[in-house]
Amino acid sequence: MERVTQKIEQLQEIVNNPGKQLNALLKSGKQVVGCFPEYTPNEIVYAAGMVPFGLWGAEGKAISEAKKFFPPFYCALALSTLEMGLDHALNKLSAVIIPALCDTLKCLGQNWKVGVPQVPFIQLVHPQNRAMPAGIAFLTEQYQRVAQQLGQIAGQSVTPEALDRAIELFNQHRAVLREFSLVAARYPRTISPLMRNTVIKSGYFMDVVEHTQRVREIIALCTELPTEQWEGYNIVVTGIIADSPSILQIFADNNMAIVADEVAHESRQFRQDVPADSDPYRRLALQIAQLEGCSLLHDPEKKRGRMLVDMVRKNNAQGVVYLLTKFCDPEEFDAPIIKKQLDKEGIPSIIIEIDQQTKSYEQARTALQTFADVLSV
Repeated sequence: MERVTQKIEQLQEIVNNPGKQLNALLKSGKQVVGCFPEYTPNEIVYAAGMVPFGLWGAEGKAISEAKKFFPPFYCALALSTLEMGLDHALNKLSAVIIPALCDTLKCLGQNWKVGVPQVPFIQLVHPQNRAMPAGIAFLTEQYQRVAQQLGQIAGQSVTPEALDRAIELFNQHRAVLREFSLVAARYPRTISPLMRNTVIKSGYFMDVVEHTQRVREIIALCTELPTEQWEGYNIVVTGIIADSPSILQIFADNNMAIVADEVAHESRQFRQDVPADSDPYRRLALQIAQLEGCSLLHDPEKKRGRMLVDMVRKNNAQGVVYLLTKFCDPEEFDAPIIKKQLDKEGIPSIIIEIDQQTKSYEQARTALQTFADVLSV
């Protein structure tokens, strides 16, 4: 257990100091590209000889300059990331890729272009009808355009061969993270909710090959340990982001282990591999075409509820915690629909509002303590 903890603490150091990690990547001679939520083609960045660097906001960052562009009652992920750009903390990035998946991200991209002109902005537009042939063709062309822009910045073209190699590396990374998620569920005493998050989150700031190797080492050390008995509660978590140390500690305090998640910042990024195809750009478009359960992607059937039911059954979970990102309209529309689906299946669930600007989660603590009592019945 101690060796596992040491390995994860090393990744925690990276998570706690992303600026230091950015400088380390730059010192290695790599150009770094900021990748915004939720779906950026990291493989294209890597194929251009650059390193993708995840930008999902910052917990507790004071907002001042960003309020000149956005109202204060706005998605904290957008506010805090724009604030980092405006205060020059991200000047060392060679570019940023910002998808236009929701109204917030559309505005963020345009505000970035005006407020942070020193860091080039690359826009990515995903089609609403992403699964139809025209949608796949449109997204394929979008990826080709992004590759051309990145190639100009990097000083080297993105070749089909380099992109295919990058896709295979990231598919290996996805497979390893899926395996880690299963291992974390089997060793809830060794891997706390916060440690689980640390392992996944650290991958946003590291070279994909290095992170894949680090996670493999953790898996190997865990599987050397005896099987752990767990008398606590198994939960499934969903939402945009579960990256809140305070909330994750409340889970641990109430003997809740995350045995699976349907979180955009976590498993939704590695749940599904990029499929095979003769055209690497089309491969990336097919992955988005096949992805389900996301509030930012067109989903008239609202499949996430059914997916969560299946996750609960498959992982012997007792309930679902919906971490609702404050001021996120797509999530707020989906939350009552998903709760109704879970209620129909007799699965206990609770909606907890989270916000990167929140300093105290005492109301959430009380609500989760009550939820734990419900699960114990």
